[in-house]
Amino acid sequence: MLTPVTPTTASARPQPDLPDHAADHISAGLADLLITACRQHGGRVADYIPELATADPNRFGIAMTSVLGRSYRAGDHTAFSIQSISKPFVYAMVLDALGLEEVANNVGFEPSGEPFNAISLEPDTGRPDNPMINAGAIVISSMVPGADVEHQGHNVQAVLSAFAGRDLHLDDAVLASETATGDRNRALAYLALAAGRLATPVDHAIEVYFRQCSLEVTVEDLAIMGSTLAHGGINPVTGDRVVSEPAARHTLSMMTSCGMYDYSGEWMVRVGLPAKSGVGGGIVAILPGQFGIGVHSAPLDQRGNSVRGVEALTELSDHFGMHLLRHPRSPLSPIAETSDVDGVHTVIVRGELDFVSTEQLVHHLTDHCASATPGTVRVDLSAVTRARPITGRLLNATADDLRVVGWEFQMLDSACLLSPA
Repeated sequence: MLTPVTPTTASARPQPDLPDHAADHISAGLADLLITACRQHGGRVADYIPELATADPNRFGIAMTSVLGRSYRAGDHTAFSIQSISKPFVYAMVLDALGLEEVANNVGFEPSGEPFNAISLEPDTGRPDNPMINAGAIVISSMVPGADVEHQGHNVQAVLSAFAGRDLHLDDAVLASETATGDRNRALAYLALAAGRLATPVDHAIEVYFRQCSLEVTVEDLAIMGSTLAHGGINPVTGDRVVSEPAARHTLSMMTSCGMYDYSGEWMVRVGLPAKSGVGGGIVAILPGQFGIGVHSAPLDQRGNSVRGVEALTELSDHFGMHLLRHPRSPLSPIAETSDVDGVHTVIVRGELDFVSTEQLVHHLTDHCASATPGTVRVDLSAVTRARPITGRLLNATADDLRVVGWEFQMLDSACLLSPA
């Protein structure tokens, strides 16, 4: 069933009363993916947490949210428990609160190559291998800011709600079921405590961890949460900064290498998107700088990943060209327009200036000035949305070089985007 969603943005603008054909077409494409993925009939609904066994195996939904705040979805929109998909978002929260080095003292960065609930601790340090496996996530939960368990749990719920752009609620039945059957996770917590890596008593860390896993989300919630990481920590729907850009970047790095457990390597080859799965049947996947994607179908494969979710995201990456390492035929030029009037060569620059785009701009300037009579060159940055520090360094160095050979160099940077040389 196709369900187009009205695009939303942080600052609503009046729109003409016309059908949103783009939304219809994108949602139709998502609906086609569901039809294709529905041919996968394998997998089993998780039952080691009894409440999860009640999930309807036939429900299947997908949603996408762009970093511009526009959302699209198809299929089912029923809420389900977030489970391990909570891990990267809590990790980002703790990174912001404590810093990378403090967190790294207690949880590593390396893929374990083992199932999500394995005893994956470094033999020399006792650190869990990474924050995406249960052992690492429990340590991260123990590091959540808060005076006690109640405050820690409240802080987790508040931050994950900020990621989703709405209040997320606790599924009390799932929490009770997690608590009653979570002895393996308690054992992992005791091992971490014995290694000196747990920041709170075992019962406190486990309660925070179970609470975060028991929050209810929809596929659109996951898409918005993913797009917040894709947008450098800013929720594109509300406009609120949830975590810092470094925290978002570090989290995406961990999702890239460890998010799909012992399927992470093959996942990156076949799908090529930072992602995190949960045994509730959800998956969040992210194309940095562009989209967050949420998908849900309860039946899981042997690794604990949604069978239909993996199939849908594989098709999505292929047909929508979303692989993170895809090779564009040519880089987008940062030069929007050039003109030559009365001896002034004006270059209007657009978009984000990173190393590649700045290199293109510098070569344009030097090539033009090498073949023209010295005069004035003017670089207009008014249409630039962001400039990396390397941009200021390269442009200032280029300006110095051109002045030596007789050119006047002007830079229009009213937004003060460039860092000092």
